[in-house]
Amino acid sequence: MEAIVERRERGNSVYFTMYWSPIKRGDKYKIITSVPSMGGLYELYYMDDRKKLVLIERSRAWYGGLRARLRKAVDPELREEQKIRRILEEYDLYYRYTMLESRDDMIDLIYFFERLRDPRGKGYLHSGRYASIYVKEVSPNKIITM
Repeated sequence: MEAIVERRERGNSVYFTMYWSPIKRGDKYKIITSVPSMGGLYELYYMDDRKKLVLIERSRAWYGGLRARLRKAVDPELREEQKIRRILEEYDLYYRYTMLESRDDMIDLIYFFERLRDPRGKGYLHSGRYASIYVKEVSPNKIITM
């Protein structure tokens, strides 16, 4: 299964199917050799003391692609936020990604996930192309956001 996003439009609604990559250990050297340098979305997790994956970050990678963004995301020396830096230094990191080329699709997907996390949140905007956004996730590790 390839880590891509498929989009179908019906009227003024959009239906995304996201195929996530398998969860992988967040090693900066392996990221350089295995993650594509294409655009897409990624999620970064850490394994807490109870062996549960905790989401640290969900973001889009446009300029520089997934490889560059993930490489930077897992390196504590390149992070300014002290809390995130401490997590990166103390815990095992994991990531997954999906590739897509459309900047507007990335914006709509991030908006969708942030609205799930915080329905009243006002920090994210969608592209304005659709009245409704629907997402189906397919994950080989059975990690589904919804």
